Amino acid sequence: MSNFLFSARPVATQQTIGVLRIIIGLFMVYHGWEVFDAKAIASYTEWVEPLKGSPNAITMLYLGKGAEFVVGVLLTLGLLTRVCCFILAAPMIYIAFVMSSGKVWADAQHPFMFVLFAILFFFAGPGSWALDNKVFKK
Repeated sequence: MSNFLFSARPVATQQTIGVLRIIIGLFMVYHGWEVFDAKAIASYTEWVEPLKGSPNAITMLYLGKGAEFVVGVLLTLGLLTRVCCFILAAPMIYIAFVMSSGKVWADAQHPFMFVLFAILFFFAGPGSWALDNKVFKK
C-alpha cells in the first residue's frame, strides 16, 4: 500500500471517467436550462459585448443553450458520448476564443475547461455507467 501513491498504475479509471462525465453532463444541463427562459436569453444581448447589436444574437444564444442542454442530458446518460464531444466543444471554443478573446487563463476558464473535458471523453470514452456501453456493446 505504501507504493500506491507513487505508482504510475491507473486506479478505477473507468469509474472515475464515468463520474466526471456525469458531473460535467449535469453542469451542461444546468447551463443549458436557460434555453427555457426567454428573459435570461435576452439578457445576454445586453451585457455580452460580442452579442450587442448582433441581428443573430438571439438565434445564436438559443442554439448554444439548446446544445448545452441536449449534450448535458446525453452526457449524463452516457449516450452518443463521442458525438456529444463535438457538440460540446464547438460552442465552448466559440465562447472561450471569440467571445472572451482567448483569455483562457482569466475570463474563459470555465468554457475552456469544458473543451478539455470534451477532448478527454472523446479519446477515453464514456467510462462506467454509460448507455453507450450497452447500446454499442463496448
